[in-house]
Amino acid sequence: MKAQVKTIEGGVVKDIELPAMFSEEYRPDLIKKAVMALQSVRRQPHGSYPYAGICSSAVGWGSGRGASHVPRLKNGSRAAKVPQAKGGREAHPPVTAKVLIKEINQKEKQKAFRSAVAASIRADLISSRGHTFDGAVPLIFEDKFETLGRTQDVISALTSIGVYKDVERAKDSRTVRAGKGKLRGRRYKQRKSLLIVTSGPEFRAARNLAGVDVVTVDQLNVEHLAPGMQAGRLTVWTESAVIRLEGR
Repeated sequence: MKAQVKTIEGGVVKDIELPAMFSEEYRPDLIKKAVMALQSVRRQPHGSYPYAGICSSAVGWGSGRGASHVPRLKNGSRAAKVPQAKGGREAHPPVTAKVLIKEINQKEKQKAFRSAVAASIRADLISSRGHTFDGAVPLIFEDKFETLGRTQDVISALTSIGVYKDVERAKDSRTVRAGKGKLRGRRYKQRKSLLIVTSGPEFRAARNLAGVDVVTVDQLNVEHLAPGMQAGRLTVWTESAVIRLEGR
């Protein structure tokens, strides 16, 4: 499969042969499993205080008083310690020992990655995610794109290939989150936009663009390509990044 390499002005430099993984079959089940495995590693274990609700001197009355055998507070008849009593222990509280990490086989993980890469050049999947773009995919820039140092230059380059409208779509989608999450460091919600994949060191000129993620080809994983477990993210590559992808 061949694809066009474009200049930062939008012209065509040459055609290159895409790596074989761009022809991988689409496996949404494996993609979902791989993303869940990645996300599970970031979950923070939490649990209640082990003695919560049972720090009392309550003991049962025993038989012969016509009352249930629940622990009761001294000098009174109020039940305590048990789940059905006010202030008693929880029946099944969360525990820090719970295993939160989801496992995935190595070959399944690799196939999910290849499938997500292949999905990034399918126009139907990209459109179904809500992305806005003009022209054909894949979108590949010459390596000169990686040398851009100003955000305005990146905007001009993205405009020249017809994808900057998607960044504006993400910018307009920013809303205040409903619920208490807004008090916990995640006040705003915003849609995902482009994924820019480079070959070299950190590409800083695009980091302020709304909804845009920038990664090197070595950092690239399934979650970058399929946020929310849905594959088909609008992706912009550089020529060197596509070539280095062959070795992954």
